[in-house]
Amino acid sequence: MKVKFEKYNPLWKQAFEQIEDELNEIVGFANPQIEHIGSTSVEGLSAKPIIDILIGLKSEDDLDEITRPLMSKGYVYYEKYNEAMPYRRFFVKHKINPQDLSVPLLIREGDNIADTSAEHDHRLAHIHAIPVDSQHWIRHIAFRDYLRAHPFIRDEYQYLKEQLSTKEWKDGNEYNEGKDDFIKQEEQKAIAWYNAVKRQSEQQ
Repeated sequence: MKVKFEKYNPLWKQAFEQIEDELNEIVGFANPQIEHIGSTSVEGLSAKPIIDILIGLKSEDDLDEITRPLMSKGYVYYEKYNEAMPYRRFFVKHKINPQDLSVPLLIREGDNIADTSAEHDHRLAHIHAIPVDSQHWIRHIAFRDYLRAHPFIRDEYQYLKEQLSTKEWKDGNEYNEGKDDFIKQEEQKAIAWYNAVKRQSEQQ
């Protein structure tokens, strides 16, 4: 499969805000902190047209409290990723009813679900639920803010994504692995920068 790659679209921000309102209605009982992350959250950066969203929760104990409410509203829950990433719960929101794509609402380890271009074309958002005190929460927020504040790094990332978008990939996970070295290197810089900015703000 080839990964769709589009120029920055201001409608991505509007799409996030609409989903944010919906998520607050569904899981508002958990008092979540909801953030737009990933390439669609960085003005001027091209991206796969799928909105990445963080749902920040108070603790890992709250992670499983939101799964059934989200599934009841048509969010597909990828339980199969829980073993590798127990600190996160991952969901996909499609543009149409997932059952029309032959995608069940619960995907467990061992389920043979085809990760196809056609299915990806109907993805509207990826939802990542993570405790706000997790290092994974900080790295996502720091990397987003770092790219927003450093256009040169954003443009380097853009060039890498352009190169990767010309290749054939087994699935979305393999495509993400192609970005892994760059992201890990820049994330460390981003976290250091983010913490320095935070300390400076607290001192003022």
